[in-house]
Amino acid sequence: MSYDIITFGSATQDVHIKSKAFKILEEGKDVSTTFESGKGICLPFGSKIEVEDIIFTSGGGGTNTAAGFAKQGFRTAFCGAIGADVSGLEIIMELKHLRVDTRFIVKKKAKHTNYSIVMSNNSGERTILAYRGASDMLDKKDIKWKRIKKVKWFYSAPLTGSLLESFGEIVSFAKANNIKVAVNPSKQQLSLPVEEIKNIFSKIDVLFLNQEEASFLTKTGAPGSPGARPGTQIENLSALVPNGVAVITRGADGVVVCDGKYIYSAKPDPERKVVDTTGAGDSFASGFLSDFIRSNGDIEKAIQLGLANSAANLSQVGAKNGLLDKNSEFKRVQVTKIET
Repeated sequence: MSYDIITFGSATQDVHIKSKAFKILEEGKDVSTTFESGKGICLPFGSKIEVEDIIFTSGGGGTNTAAGFAKQGFRTAFCGAIGADVSGLEIIMELKHLRVDTRFIVKKKAKHTNYSIVMSNNSGERTILAYRGASDMLDKKDIKWKRIKKVKWFYSAPLTGSLLESFGEIVSFAKANNIKVAVNPSKQQLSLPVEEIKNIFSKIDVLFLNQEEASFLTKTGAPGSPGARPGTQIENLSALVPNGVAVITRGADGVVVCDGKYIYSAKPDPERKVVDTTGAGDSFASGFLSDFIRSNGDIEKAIQLGLANSAANLSQVGAKNGLLDKNSEFKRVQVTKIET
């Protein structure tokens, strides 16, 4: 069977819990403890905490993007690992309902399916407790290489664990079989030796990074930082994918894209409703790549659908909820285009 796209990455059971009892504390103001984000969540130890709302959804970059591509009408399959448990079974059932082919999913008995507990209060701020289980056990020997040759695109969500070592092999396999590649690498992938990264990225068609990842990779700092000229970071990133397109998502500040000739930028609709940010990057990537493929590389169209798909997803709880169907109507934003 042939596919338009196969996604690689994690599959996760997400549990969203909301309670006004989750207190947010600021370092230096409420406590002397240091937090990575400057804020921390506090609960009374040894107490039973009342939860006002609980929602069960699925997540994981591999399944989130697979859902997005399937809803856009592409023949989609997901390649990943789950545990031999109820959570894994529910993920398979959901993917089948979304018309995502699950024949490339592997069950691992040694670990449970990945699990995340998303904790939030009425302010909208959240903390995620993440268990990295079976997804990290997917190995290259689990991939049915001969059966995935008839594919137009590979989409690699962040890879960790055993498959991290096979990142280069997946990309090289794709190029050897005339399969285009889009990648949203993990921090571990970006920490690979520089020459290895350059070699892999030279074969990539579309690279997705968020602002933090882009800064880590290019070491130039965010656009607009002291001493940085506009476009420096995205141009440096674009140089790493000389045969492709580089994309940086910047949250509320929108997106910037470079194809080596032009720099495109756009901000999201200021009136968008943000209920839950879980999966926002995945929904943007699946939307962007969907119209990028359909339009034969029209970046302006790709940005429009990417931002619209992300906005629709942000309006609901859960990484797969709210995703746009093919031909859905949506509000468009202004896209700026300048020469590099």
